[in-house]
Amino acid sequence: MQEKHTSRPDYIFEVSWEVCNKVGGIHTVITSKSDTVVQEWGEHYITIGPDVWNGTGEHPEFIEDQSLFSAWKERAASEGLRVKIGRWKQANEAIAFLVDFTPFFHNRDEIFAGLWSEFKLDSLTGQWDYIEPAMFGYATGKVIESFYKFHLSFKDKIIAQFHEWMTGTGVLYLHERVPQIGTVLTTHATVVGRSIAGNGWPLYDKLQEYNGDQVAKDFNVLAKQSLEKKAAHFADCFTTVSEITAKECVQFLDEAPDIITPNGFEVKMVPDAIDFDEKRLIARRKLFAVAKAVTGADLPDDTMFLAKSGRYEFRNKGIDVFIDAMGKLNANPKLNRTVVAFIMVPAHHTGPKRDLAERMHSGAVPTQPENLTHYLYDTDSDPVMNRLKSNNLTNAAGDKVKVIFVPTYLNGDDGIFDLHYYDLIIGFDLSAFPSYYEPWGYTPLESLAFHVPTITTQLAGFGKWMRTNLGNVNTGIFVVDRSDHDEEESSAKIAKIVFDYSNKNKDEVSLARDSAFQLSKTVQWYNLIDYYKKAYDIALQKSESREYLYRNKHEVSPLDKGIINYPKSNQPKWRRIYIQSEFPKALEPLHELSRNLWWSWNVEAAELFEMIDPELWERYKKNPVAMLDVLPYVKLKRLEKNTEFLDKLQSVYAKFRSYMEQPRNENWPKVAYFCMEYGLNHIVRLYSGGLGILAGDYLKEASDTGVDMVGVGLLYRYGYFKQTLSKHGEQLSEYKSQKFSFLPILPVRDEEGNWMKISLALPGRRVYAKIWKINVGRVPLYLLDTDIEENNQDDRFITYQLYGGDHENRLKQEMLLGIGGDRLLKLLNIKANVYHCNEGHAAFVGLERIRDLILSENITYDEALDIVRASTLFTTHTPVPAGHDVFTEEMIRAYLSEYPTLFNIQWEKFVGLGRVDENDTHEKYSMSHLAAHMSQEVNGVSEIHGRVSQEMFQHLWPGFMPNELHVSYVTNGVHYQTWTARQWQMLFQEMFGGNTPFRKMDDQMKQAILKMPEQSIWTIRQELKRELVKVMHDKIRSDMTRRHENPKEIIEVSDSLREDVLVIGFARRFATYKRAHLLLQNIDRLKEILRNQARPVQFLFAGKAHPNDKAGQDLIKKIVEISELPEFTGRIIFLENYDMEVAKYLVQGVDVWLNNPDRGMEASGTSGMKASLNGVLNLSVLDGWWAEGYLPGAGWALPEENTFDRKDFQDELDSEMIYHLLEKEVIPLYYERNKDGVPSQWVDMIRHSFAEIVPRFTTHRMIDEYINKYYVPLFERSKKISRENFKEVRELSEWKRHVIANWGLVKIIDTIIHDSAQKPLPLGEEFHAEIVLSLGYLKPEDIGVEVLFIQKSGKDEHREIVFKKELSLGHTARRRATYETTFPVTQSGVFEYGFRIFPKHHLLPNKMEFNLVKWV
Repeated sequence: MQEKHTSRPDYIFEVSWEVCNKVGGIHTVITSKSDTVVQEWGEHYITIGPDVWNGTGEHPEFIEDQSLFSAWKERAASEGLRVKIGRWKQANEAIAFLVDFTPFFHNRDEIFAGLWSEFKLDSLTGQWDYIEPAMFGYATGKVIESFYKFHLSFKDKIIAQFHEWMTGTGVLYLHERVPQIGTVLTTHATVVGRSIAGNGWPLYDKLQEYNGDQVAKDFNVLAKQSLEKKAAHFADCFTTVSEITAKECVQFLDEAPDIITPNGFEVKMVPDAIDFDEKRLIARRKLFAVAKAVTGADLPDDTMFLAKSGRYEFRNKGIDVFIDAMGKLNANPKLNRTVVAFIMVPAHHTGPKRDLAERMHSGAVPTQPENLTHYLYDTDSDPVMNRLKSNNLTNAAGDKVKVIFVPTYLNGDDGIFDLHYYDLIIGFDLSAFPSYYEPWGYTPLESLAFHVPTITTQLAGFGKWMRTNLGNVNTGIFVVDRSDHDEEESSAKIAKIVFDYSNKNKDEVSLARDSAFQLSKTVQWYNLIDYYKKAYDIALQKSESREYLYRNKHEVSPLDKGIINYPKSNQPKWRRIYIQSEFPKALEPLHELSRNLWWSWNVEAAELFEMIDPELWERYKKNPVAMLDVLPYVKLKRLEKNTEFLDKLQSVYAKFRSYMEQPRNENWPKVAYFCMEYGLNHIVRLYSGGLGILAGDYLKEASDTGVDMVGVGLLYRYGYFKQTLSKHGEQLSEYKSQKFSFLPILPVRDEEGNWMKISLALPGRRVYAKIWKINVGRVPLYLLDTDIEENNQDDRFITYQLYGGDHENRLKQEMLLGIGGDRLLKLLNIKANVYHCNEGHAAFVGLERIRDLILSENITYDEALDIVRASTLFTTHTPVPAGHDVFTEEMIRAYLSEYPTLFNIQWEKFVGLGRVDENDTHEKYSMSHLAAHMSQEVNGVSEIHGRVSQEMFQHLWPGFMPNELHVSYVTNGVHYQTWTARQWQMLFQEMFGGNTPFRKMDDQMKQAILKMPEQSIWTIRQELKRELVKVMHDKIRSDMTRRHENPKEIIEVSDSLREDVLVIGFARRFATYKRAHLLLQNIDRLKEILRNQARPVQFLFAGKAHPNDKAGQDLIKKIVEISELPEFTGRIIFLENYDMEVAKYLVQGVDVWLNNPDRGMEASGTSGMKASLNGVLNLSVLDGWWAEGYLPGAGWALPEENTFDRKDFQDELDSEMIYHLLEKEVIPLYYERNKDGVPSQWVDMIRHSFAEIVPRFTTHRMIDEYINKYYVPLFERSKKISRENFKEVRELSEWKRHVIANWGLVKIIDTIIHDSAQKPLPLGEEFHAEIVLSLGYLKPEDIGVEVLFIQKSGKDEHREIVFKKELSLGHTARRRATYETTFPVTQSGVFEYGFRIFPKHHLLPNKMEFNLVKWV
């Protein structure tokens, strides 16, 4: 009969890191105990765990229930608490709260400071393995407090039960904030005790000699020790699970437990008698099958199966003693029975052995006996495998004892057993757990419950408890005495017990099995829960002594809770109805044409839509979807009878279908192209500037060229901002919602018509994103949209604005693009061969692909990384490190902490993917560094930018010089049909038929262009300028009127636009390095140029500055202010809201395109290319594309190199050069006319620009380079290393591990080289060198040695390689190798030279792929 307690709790909160999160034994404690607790407390028992599940599927242990405590959940959210409420996926359906603790990372310093002030908790030395659980405990304290304030009264008796030091901050928080709650802390193993045992120090003999705080300091666990100590002291009741741990608590925590609360088990988990025998039979069949497939032995029916399971703590859990015992047993000549021992401890494995799985399926046996069921990450260094070798346990044919290592969790889908642990343990005959350090020990208890006799020790809490309470029982359980240094004796004892058990007859075995089960009943929770009730009683009595602190607690009424709500007025509920426009059959192609952006770069298609209603076409900004949506039905009926229109429609539609049905090149790979923005057309606002427009052009070219490509991006509700100016020139940012029904976007639906969505885990919740599709000719562009009802407001905001929100929102956008984008492809069953990341924003796609490969192919992280790298290209557009997105480590940890666990790698290695130095905790996480680490190939976007990128990323590969890195370049290009004016396209169509000269220029085409009539060229140029003048005239009047400018000035400025004036355009993003202010350096000289009545000049400026770029906005303001000076009115004009439509008119209509960035800062620049397509001449610094494009007689250039180090001096010099070029060359050339009024020399420059510059800067040339330089080689390598179940990847990965393990053994023994100190080497003589290396366990072929000659150059004495040669392998003997070279010296001068040692393998694509280097 149970003892009656003074105080019984009304509510119990049980808090552990292992609630709905299986890590170790505490998970079993809570899950098995919960049946008993729920039976008595029902819905008043609430478990609380961390919200750390970030998998793609359902949570394996938790199901959310939105109906539970919904009103409180809303209140908690308003208090900044993120909690998922639901139930455990187990029979009792215990309530569970999963708490997101990551928001507290941001103010952790403030929290720790408060805990120091109040409790003297020393968190100073705590690393992330302390910070995370400490913040979890703190968050649970706040959650319990919130629930208490909302739901409970001062009369309620409340217990908060906390497990382990990891939840200790919750104890401290409630002690200070909620005195009504009685707190209980249960420690299962002390921090210091586990550290001592885990590091091989003697724990038991010297227990009294240890000072807990000093030991904690020695092992760098001082913060954990401090938290455990303080929590134990301030908890109302402090408990532990065994007498063994109680002694540790007294010694290390200076706190004796109030009570020991032993762990129990729920026998309901054991099958009943009806099912038991069948399940045991199934388990034994599986054990026989696996044993035969691993060892090759035909096992007799009386084979005895022996189990050893638990955590992989080699000494603490007695794995060493167990293996030694098996060695002794195998050597025992009296053993007459076959024993197969399974060591089932999860280790660093890489999935099931495929050959083993195949043998189990086919019944075949191995050619040689084996020990493993799953591939180990590093077999040579594994303690179990090495101990088996030392005991000669090789599973040879004559061995009576076979040992099989199962290094995986038995969760039902391991690939070999495919049974849960409980479904397998039932098949064993005996188990052994000879632990050295085991505060309790669940594994022997579980074994007994499943009728399997067990061996344990008196150093295990469970073994000690059994011996203390039941005496020396030796029937179902064998308790072995162990001490600090008795491995030999203990292994002998265990070998004898197993030997004796193997000789038992059937009746004796039956008795032992029955005894085991009966023993397990003594530790059922039904019998042991009373200990917890006593603990709760102790805690509640202390709580009740504090009643004076909470008796006046405010009672929360149902109205306050939001449960009862009487609105003053019933609100109307508006329902949306969409009336879809229907087209007469003859006009149906219009719908298809309008929903494919092909029309935007096909002149005839655009003309077709304009024919429908020119006024509507202009009113709806040339948007066919919007125009057709509002087109009156009467108008449609008229069109149906308009034969001219129908003929045009049939012609355009036939060309469209022909275009769409063109075959693709089957030899090219399928490419997934990821980009944060896409500039496809002005009506789809998914772009901010050059990056997006380049991406849009690229998709169009992929469609034209027949590349099998799919685009991935985000759909922004508000796009990028609309720019307006105040009267004084300040930039104003307006975010206007896009009307999706007016856009050529289509929802992506499944076969049942459901809108397809992906999801990804964010801290404390899942975010969902709908999938949309834009047809870009033959290329689909898929877009993700989080602005849907399933998400909270914060998450709906993720896709509101391009580059919008704070830094955290940027991280969420990039997670959605990379991780979400990859999930999108999987959901749509799109199998890409090559992944192209256009900028680092999408770099997380690599992490997600690694995750998928590990889960689906059962390979290691390193192998998965090699596969991902082999098929990934990273294109960077940024010329300076400051331009790359970076995030703090704590933000990365908050959002991506599950990945290193899935990858089975250390956090430092994971976060190091985004760093130069993974050990530099102060370095931020760079998306570009992540992208570079995830990609086999990296490229810049112009020749200069390629060199800049090499220098920018050199620190990632410190053993190599910038100019030898694998970082290369493909210069950007522009899409001919999009940017070339209709008039030029018609002219070239006339000249060359269907072949545009800029896709494949031959000499005949070039000569034809150079002979184009100057009158034809000039006529088109003037016509385009007239269009520019007309459109900008109307735009300027509209913009200035909106700003309430002076009417006189409005007329004066708008009328100043004339087609007979030399117009110079400067339009781009306004960043300081673009130097828009350069023309304003010398105002007086500029005035002379602009106000020349005989040869007038006009400057048109346009461009946006990022809303957070104050310096860029100041430049705009300065230009506007100068433009309003009387002497510059109408001569300098700033055009508002630069977008693709404005850009088209500018690049087609101005005469000169000006570009003058700081040197080395313009990655490529494409606006000048677009101008060249339209006969506009460029005047630019030789940077970016113009450094490659410039030809004398086809434009003007400022020098490539800076003259001055001081920026202000260089700016002044460059501005003077521009003024000089304008005055002496540009303006005179433009105004020098022949008798027909044509500037002949100017037109001749246009011809040369068309013939010799434009063909080199189209997207057609660009995509050809990407295909041949990157896509096809990546595809071929990816196929090569992935075939035969990734055979070559595994080979390379194994080789890398071997090299890493032995790299430190590579030593330089001797060098024979020329001594320049003695005498110089004469020109023409031979340079000879020999390097003798000690290789350790590496082969001579694993090593390469090369000599590099360098010279210093430039002002900064930059080192450049002038010569490099690999040495040949010469003599080899006794793990030594000589590498030698001889070559003639052909260049004189002063050089530096050195020898570089590097790993060498035929499967490495380049040396940087495996960045290990030693210098001689």
